[in-house]
Amino acid sequence: MSNGKQQPTKLQLNIDDKVAEGIYVNGANVMFNMGEFVIDFFRITPPPGKPKVMSRIIMSPIQMKAFLKALENNVEKYENQHGKIILDENDKKVGFDR
Repeated sequence: MSNGKQQPTKLQLNIDDKVAEGIYVNGANVMFNMGEFVIDFFRITPPPGKPKVMSRIIMSPIQMKAFLKALENNVEKYENQHGKIILDENDKKVGFDR
């Protein structure tokens, strides 16, 4: 008997072997317009080399908001398990817009 609530569906993700290897990035740039958010993930290698965009992700505003909530949820879970992540606002070595 149903209680009127829909059960969440588990996604069965398929992932290509090359994609599963992952790509290391140490920076990101976020841009937006009325209809989409664009995130360029980049890597800078020392000595300050030229940043190279490794991946570009494009999402609708609704998808971006859901993604943000998923990131917040996972950071909270991480901190509960491993301790608080401390950001030093004076440290500009991390290449992410804040």
